[in-house]
Amino acid sequence: MPLIGYARVSTEDQTPLPQSEALQTAGCAEIFEEHASGGNRARPVLARLLERVQSGDTLVVVRIDRLARSLSHLLEVIERLEAKGAFFRSIQDPIDTGSPQGKFTLQVLGAAAEFERALIRERTKAGLASARAKGRVGGNPGLRTKDPDALRKVRLARQDGYMERLNETAQDWVPHVRRLRPDMAWEDVLRIINGPLPHDRHWTQSRLLRAVKAYVRDGFLPDEVLGRAGRRETDDRLPTIVAAIKGSGPEITLQAICDRLESMRERTPRGRTSWQPSSVKMLLERAKKLGLL
Repeated sequence: MPLIGYARVSTEDQTPLPQSEALQTAGCAEIFEEHASGGNRARPVLARLLERVQSGDTLVVVRIDRLARSLSHLLEVIERLEAKGAFFRSIQDPIDTGSPQGKFTLQVLGAAAEFERALIRERTKAGLASARAKGRVGGNPGLRTKDPDALRKVRLARQDGYMERLNETAQDWVPHVRRLRPDMAWEDVLRIINGPLPHDRHWTQSRLLRAVKAYVRDGFLPDEVLGRAGRRETDDRLPTIVAAIKGSGPEITLQAICDRLESMRERTPRGRTSWQPSSVKMLLERAKKLGLL
């Protein structure tokens, strides 16, 4: 199985060379290097790697903390890999989702994370019940009196919390929006974003638009992505979609594009639900003639 390495260091002063050498020794023919904080989930190189990974590939890191700093992020990345039929391996940790032992370790980690969340919920409930029994009313006094400063702080805190949640999923949608808008209609961009994602992580168009507007407002995306999509001929729609999928991962195979189109429930030019590599090849050639590739 193809091994793809990921090496990360936090600052420009550090070098990923030792990690890259260890990954090469482990058999990785292709290695992605990134300078970014481990607490930042919206890492562009990691996002590009996850787009690049195909069925049968294995993502390899030297240590788990090079990929994720939290258990929830680690499980999220592994879930994305499993959705693509890919695997994860850490050289210095007992995790290899391609082996029964590694899968068991992952299940234990997932159970531990859920147990920790349950304990936090129970402690919170018990604390609130104890406070109520002693006659203390929870909540912010400023909110109860509708103090303007308190309301403003809560509004800003909610906005910060929303942006933090968006940052955790940015690698799913930001690269597509940046590359495809406004040349492609929102409904088609949405289908391409949802294609590789598990059903429980699918975006709705209204939720995506709200996220994009928030990123534009804070300068993470250019204003142009919110522009009106240009009108395209009906015959150009499928070549545009196929070109967009190809653009997200230049090494993607014809069969992988077929699988993506079927997961998007996109019909072939003849109205069929099952795609063949020959049909994709024809559309890619048309996309090149249209200047889309």
